[in-house]
Amino acid sequence: MTMNRFLTAMLLCINPVVALAQNSDDDTAAGYSHRLDLQARFDDRSDRDHRNQYRIRYYPQWTFDDAGAWSVNSFVVTGDDFGSSHNTIGDGSSQKIYVRRAYVRHTSSWGKTEVGIVPTYKGRVSSSGLSKDGWIAGIRQVVKLDSDSLLDIVVGELDDTDPANALELPEEANYIELEYTTKINDFHSYELSLERMTGGNFLRGEYRYKTESDHTVFFELIRRLDEPDSKTVTGLTGDIVIGDTPLSYFAHYSYVSEGIGPRAELTEDFLGTGHGFSAEISGSINAVDDMEWFVRFDVVDSTTRLLSGIALSLDKN
Repeated sequence: MTMNRFLTAMLLCINPVVALAQNSDDDTAAGYSHRLDLQARFDDRSDRDHRNQYRIRYYPQWTFDDAGAWSVNSFVVTGDDFGSSHNTIGDGSSQKIYVRRAYVRHTSSWGKTEVGIVPTYKGRVSSSGLSKDGWIAGIRQVVKLDSDSLLDIVVGELDDTDPANALELPEEANYIELEYTTKINDFHSYELSLERMTGGNFLRGEYRYKTESDHTVFFELIRRLDEPDSKTVTGLTGDIVIGDTPLSYFAHYSYVSEGIGPRAELTEDFLGTGHGFSAEISGSINAVDDMEWFVRFDVVDSTTRLLSGIALSLDKN
């Protein structure tokens, strides 16, 4: 990514908002806030030597009115892959950090609009949706249909998955997503979406059931419409207390057929095609605010991975 491309993308996002701010009422004031997420982990895989890794995620935001309706947002993160944001300590070739997003956001009572190099759609990594470290060059329109239902429309380009080229402006609309999300009641919700990405057409559905004790069971099916291939996921997430210690957990089983293509690989950096299982448990470190520990186990066919580490989140307004 050249500096000219970076500046072009940033100016594309910033100029309309700056103009709006200059024409707004005098009593509105620009504001800056950011969040910094840090993580260190031990990665032990059965098919290679263990690694010590770290991750830095930085989320700056410039707001141009008191209500926060107009803002410019960015995302800076370590890692050298669409679905990976970790650098390996001691590996000089992996010390990468890139700006992966730069976009304008407008929010209102009826929804939001994002234009630029925007985030991927919602969904937990390894379960549903593309990697939350990824990006799409284009526009997102979210419409609030009622208090419990949303319509999410994204049109743009998902082509080059090298973070060094994330801020390149789109040349063609090869990514289209139409997603409907609704909450039936306090316990049942679901999502339905049609997707065009990575050269394929997909139909996706996810159902979630939240129990009275705040555990959530979820089922997901992604069906490739132009080929007889699919991805299925079933899992459980929630919070438990062991002794006096509150813990959070997440576990799921998945099966991804070979022909589903890069749609599976762009979910995260380990789980790909075949049978997979992932489980994670985490808890707070009481001595430090906003710090937690985690342990995670993954397996895909005959390959296993054990992760353990600590994470810290810092907010600054």
